[in-house]
Amino acid sequence: MGRSTYHHGDLAAALLAAGLDLLETDGADRLSLRAVARAAGVSPNAPYRHYADKDDLLAALACHGCDDLLHRINGVTGDTARERLVGMTQQAVRFAQERPEVFRLMAGHLCSQRPAVVEALGRVRVAVLVAVRGPGDEPVTAAEEAFYTGLWALIQGLSALLVEGSVHPRAGEDLDAYVARVVSATVAHLPE
Repeated sequence: MGRSTYHHGDLAAALLAAGLDLLETDGADRLSLRAVARAAGVSPNAPYRHYADKDDLLAALACHGCDDLLHRINGVTGDTARERLVGMTQQAVRFAQERPEVFRLMAGHLCSQRPAVVEALGRVRVAVLVAVRGPGDEPVTAAEEAFYTGLWALIQGLSALLVEGSVHPRAGEDLDAYVARVVSATVAHLPE
């Protein structure tokens, strides 16, 4: 094969886009570098320029998902901590509904333990902490850390329960209204 066979304008972006599409249609277990290469229109060896193996690709897809979720969460506004928490949870639920396989990678797949994914998820958790706590240089106390971990668990857990179909809004209830109701009931003590 000639050198031009391997040329691609933005191979990394093409592989990521193909990987995201295939992940959502086939799931992580059925995803392969060969299939991603085929979907991206490149040689079967091209993905190895960016990913050592399938787990590297899955980690990159999870990091991309974290960045997408972070972007959505950072766009949330509200006058109170509760309003911001409700908005962030609504965004997380929407993300999980729209990209369930990416969400599953981020939330519980083995690749979620890779350093890059742990770091990307950490950025999302920090965004939640800052949005609820507010900016400041004061160190986070152990009690606050536990509380913010609980908020993150609420966001992730509710998203997972909805994606898996374990819980549902009431008949006729809008998904955002359902999320707002659950979050508000859970954190009733959070200052308005």
